[in-house]
Amino acid sequence: MGESFHTTTIRITTGPRETVRDLTGECKTFLREIGARDGLLNVFVPHATAGVAIIETGAGSDDDLLDALADLLPREDRWRHQHGSTGHGRDHILPGLVAPHATIPVIAGSPALGTWQSIVIVDTNRDNPNRTVRITYLG
Repeated sequence: MGESFHTTTIRITTGPRETVRDLTGECKTFLREIGARDGLLNVFVPHATAGVAIIETGAGSDDDLLDALADLLPREDRWRHQHGSTGHGRDHILPGLVAPHATIPVIAGSPALGTWQSIVIVDTNRDNPNRTVRITYLG
């Protein structure tokens, strides 16, 4: 690994519903544009109500993750954190279960993901659809 550091932010809109949004394409584009080789890719969301995960998408796992989070963190008015829409306090618990970051090895300029793995943002906060994602490469 050399001594290369690159970082950028992207802005995305997650919409008015809970969502899992694939960021893999944006990460691959970033790595290609900076000429990445071998190193580490970090994806970070600087938000108190969103997380980053590495999961399979498109085969139901993304919706299963949202369902599991709804079971663990019901959207009801029992949370001490009481601003925003009903049950919004649960959104502030999310980063304790789905970390706001993930680090992925980069080999020959590509994220070393498994066959079915994707890098995603997990956003259960219906009150804030505008998100920033920081993508950083160290090689």
